[in-house]
Amino acid sequence: MNPRQRVMVVVVLGVLPWTVITAPQSVTLVFPFGLVGVESGHLVLVHEYLRFTGGQVAPFLRAWPIGVVLYAGALVSAVGGVFGIEDVRLTTGLLVVTAVSQLPLLAGGTRRMGYLALPVGVVLMVVVAWWVYWPLVSSPS
Repeated sequence: MNPRQRVMVVVVLGVLPWTVITAPQSVTLVFPFGLVGVESGHLVLVHEYLRFTGGQVAPFLRAWPIGVVLYAGALVSAVGGVFGIEDVRLTTGLLVVTAVSQLPLLAGGTRRMGYLALPVGVVLMVVVAWWVYWPLVSSPS
């Protein structure tokens, strides 16, 4: 896979929901850019959410913006590949750490009675790190 294709794969990870949280009366999609309530179609951007809550969010919700920053690093690193300056170890590591950073969100989203958090994008990040980037990391240069 060439660097442009790798960038596109990483971009796709940014437009898919990372987590789908189902509740008794609603479904919420957690994207890197915001939350979408499926029933209302309402989008709350990550910076609006943090401003609205004054940064005082449940500890498991802090994982979401941290993951966004880590994902942005992976995306910048992947774009560097187009210019021949990508360190695939960095991109791979950032994708894996982004996925791991979302585990508290999954645990917190599932802990409440009647709620279920499905790690859609989180699983895909690990798959991309393994399938797309790991062969580049493990091959001798």
